[in-house]
Amino acid sequence: MNTEEKIQEQLNILRPLQSDSGLFSAASRGVSTGYDKAWLRDNFYTSLGFEAAGDLDTVKKVWRAILDLFLKHEEKIRWASEHKPHATWQYIHARYHPETFEEYWEEWGNKQNDAVGAALFKLADLETQGVHVLETEDDKRIVGRLAEYLNTIQYWNDADNGVWEEYEEVHMSSVGAVVAGLKKLSELSFVKIPEGMIEKGEETLRRLLPRESATKFADLSLLSLSYPYSLLDKETEDRILENIEYHLVKDRGVIRYKTDRYYNKNTVDQWSEEAEWTMGFPWLSIIYARRGEKEKAQYYLEQTEKVLTADHKLPELYFSNSDKPNENIPLAWAESLYIVALKEAQKLL
Repeated sequence: MNTEEKIQEQLNILRPLQSDSGLFSAASRGVSTGYDKAWLRDNFYTSLGFEAAGDLDTVKKVWRAILDLFLKHEEKIRWASEHKPHATWQYIHARYHPETFEEYWEEWGNKQNDAVGAALFKLADLETQGVHVLETEDDKRIVGRLAEYLNTIQYWNDADNGVWEEYEEVHMSSVGAVVAGLKKLSELSFVKIPEGMIEKGEETLRRLLPRESATKFADLSLLSLSYPYSLLDKETEDRILENIEYHLVKDRGVIRYKTDRYYNKNTVDQWSEEAEWTMGFPWLSIIYARRGEKEKAQYYLEQTEKVLTADHKLPELYFSNSDKPNENIPLAWAESLYIVALKEAQKLL
């Protein structure tokens, strides 16, 4: 199978995950894990694969749905942009019903500033490319409100649940996503970014990188600062990649961070034996391809293809040191990064 055939195969694996509304579920519908819901972050990453493949109709449908979702919850966003939230439920939610756009109300790690930053980044990025999704005054207003919201919560020192929806800390992957979103948004004439807002985030990044947080010195989510956000100088990127490759890369994926308990194989104390996430391989391939390091890009692309299931799907993860995946197959985010990695590899030929 050649590269173009592989890309089309992966796009066809992803398409059934899209609802009529435009939103993608995180994994197959009907899974018992709850991954049939729609996350803002997962839709952002899923759209990147379709964008890389040139399917802009699907990309626009995703982001039209996300804008409509924000507009549905505009009153909540307006309130939170004027009054700093004091309870988790007052923050912008990161997970919704894919058809009704209703929030899910159970308690969980809902404070996810990176998801809002990611949305601003891509909405503004599409506009600068001439792919117009912000079509009405309502669209432009809600984007401005999102920027005001991030200023009110003081994202640069706000302890959120981060990409992995867990412990509340100041996460560099969250701060970085917002900085990237605001910088891209500042290129649009109809949005005014509060003075000093970007600089405060950049100062936090300078102070804490290459760490992810006070408790995590290496974390898979830091790859986002290289791709898609392109925020790092070479020295910082080198250190992050070195930490991740030395400490987190395993045989069938990349662990999220040391002592990660999610799907940890050690049932006694959940120490070590962290789950191996397949998305880490194509993510590293993309970054090395964009750095012009052809051999390492190809190596991680080959590692990706080694962990595909028999029907060529990428699961969310494999249990430590095993060929047993969890139920979340395919994981839309991972499939999309694989598509981007294939497209980036083509550019190096």
